[in-house]
Amino acid sequence: MKVSDLVNQLNLTVYCGEAGLTNEISGGYVSDLLSDVMGNASEGQVWVTLQSHQNVMAIASLKELAAVILVKGFEPEEDSVKYSNEEGIPVLGTSLSTFEISGKLYDLLK
Repeated sequence: MKVSDLVNQLNLTVYCGEAGLTNEISGGYVSDLLSDVMGNASEGQVWVTLQSHQNVMAIASLKELAAVILVKGFEPEEDSVKYSNEEGIPVLGTSLSTFEISGKLYDLLK
């Protein structure tokens, strides 16, 4: 599944990083603890978080993640938008809670 498919099926907002909408998704990872994601997320996963600052994009790039989904209506900070566009890693958004979007993501990817 491509990130663009995920956007359409889950009605996600694309905030930035549109060049990465063709990224292939290998799975998902849910955490708000940056060190946890850095140590355990895998290439191609979609990261679900409420963190919206530049360090999120640094870790997403380091781990070669497919996309980041911000929950509960959070929007990326300005530095994150710039980094997302440079790296081609989409930052997506939803008004749903972490629990709700994670369940929907799991159902699509299982």
